[in-house]
Amino acid sequence: MSRAFVRNSLGVLLAAGLVAVGMTQSRVDAQSHAFEVVTVAEGLQNPWSMDWLPNGDMLITERPGRLRVVREGVLEPEPVPGVPAVRARGQGGLLEIAVHPDYASNQLVYMTLAKPSLDADQAEGTTALVRARFDGNQLTDVEEIFEARAWSTTGGHYGSRLVFDGEGHLFMSIGDRQAPPLMATVREHPAQDRSNHQGTILRLNLDGSVPADNPFVGQEGILPEIWSWGHRSPQGMAINPVTGDLWETEHGPMGGDELNLIRPGANYGWPVTGFGINYNGERIHLAEISDEMEEPRHFWVPSIATSGLMFYDGDQFPGWRGHAFVGGLAGEQLVRLPVDGEDVLGRMVMLDNLGRIRDIRQGPDGFIYVAVDSREGAPTRVVRLEPAD
Repeated sequence: MSRAFVRNSLGVLLAAGLVAVGMTQSRVDAQSHAFEVVTVAEGLQNPWSMDWLPNGDMLITERPGRLRVVREGVLEPEPVPGVPAVRARGQGGLLEIAVHPDYASNQLVYMTLAKPSLDADQAEGTTALVRARFDGNQLTDVEEIFEARAWSTTGGHYGSRLVFDGEGHLFMSIGDRQAPPLMATVREHPAQDRSNHQGTILRLNLDGSVPADNPFVGQEGILPEIWSWGHRSPQGMAINPVTGDLWETEHGPMGGDELNLIRPGANYGWPVTGFGINYNGERIHLAEISDEMEEPRHFWVPSIATSGLMFYDGDQFPGWRGHAFVGGLAGEQLVRLPVDGEDVLGRMVMLDNLGRIRDIRQGPDGFIYVAVDSREGAPTRVVRLEPAD
C-alpha cells in the first residue's frame, strides 16, 4: 500500500469528521466559521485569474482575451486596452494576471496567454509570458519576455499560473499540451523530456531570464528554466506563507488529480506514475508511485479537475490560517485542506454547487475570492466569502 494512498485515505476520514455542505443558501457553517457568499462582479465570460493593485482595484482576466477592472466595487464596463492577441480556442486565451510586488514604483503587471502561431488559421499555440505597464486605464510598453518551447495544435493544458517568490524570481507553470499518454511509451512522453517545456514548472528572473542557481543550468539537453518536471496540467500554484514552500495542483485524467509539494529538480511522474486511468478506460501508468519520482501529498479519485490554489493567512477567518483552498472545475466545488508542514491533514468540501471554480485568491481585505467559470462561455461571476454575522 503506497504512502500516498494511506495519506489520502486519512484525509478523507478526517474530512468526514468535519462538515461537507452544499451551497443551498448564502450562509454556510464550516468548522469554526460561518460565512456568506457575496457577488463581487457578474456578467464575466470565463474569468481565469484575479489580482489587486495597491489602491484596491481588482484585475480580472477573461479567457477570450480581455482584462477587466473592478473599481470601488463596480466592474468597469469596458475592457482594458492594450492586451496582446491570444489563441482563444479550447482552454487557451488570456490566462494569468500577476501584479509586480513593486507595482507602486514601476506599474508593472505580468500576464500569461496562449500565444498563436503566425499562420492565418493560428494552427499552433504555446504559452507565453508578457510584461506591461498599467496606469490604471491602459496597458503600455507591452513586451513578451518568455515563450515556452511547448508549441502544439491542441487547445489545452497551457498551465499558466504565476507566483512571485519574494526573492526576485517568478515561478510559471506549463502544461503537457495534451500530448497523448500511451502506456507502452510513457517514458518517452514530452513531460518526461526536459529538452522542451511541456509539463514543467519554470523559475525565471523577473525579466524572463534564467536564474543562475536553477537546478539544471549548464546540463546538456535540459532547458535551464525548468524547476520541476513530469506534470500534466498544472492550473494552481501558491507558496505556503507559513513554510515558504511552493505547492501546485494539477489535473489527472479519469482520476488522479494531485496536490504536490514542489522541490527543485524533482520529477512528478506524469505519465509514468499516477492514480488515474485514460478517458477510454485504459491503464496509463506503470505504477502508482516510484522511488524515482515525487508522489502527491494528496490526490482525488474520481477527478474534480483541480484548478486554483490558495493558502489562507488573513484575519477574517483565523481558524483557517495555514489551510489550502483548491477549486474544482468538473467537480464544481471549493475544497479546504488543513496543512501541517508537508502533510495534508484532511479534506472538506466547502461549496459544491456554485459552478466550475477556476481561481481562488485571498484579497487585501482578507476575504476569499472565487472566480466561477462556464464551459459554454455563459456569463458568470466572481464572488467572495465573508464572515456571517
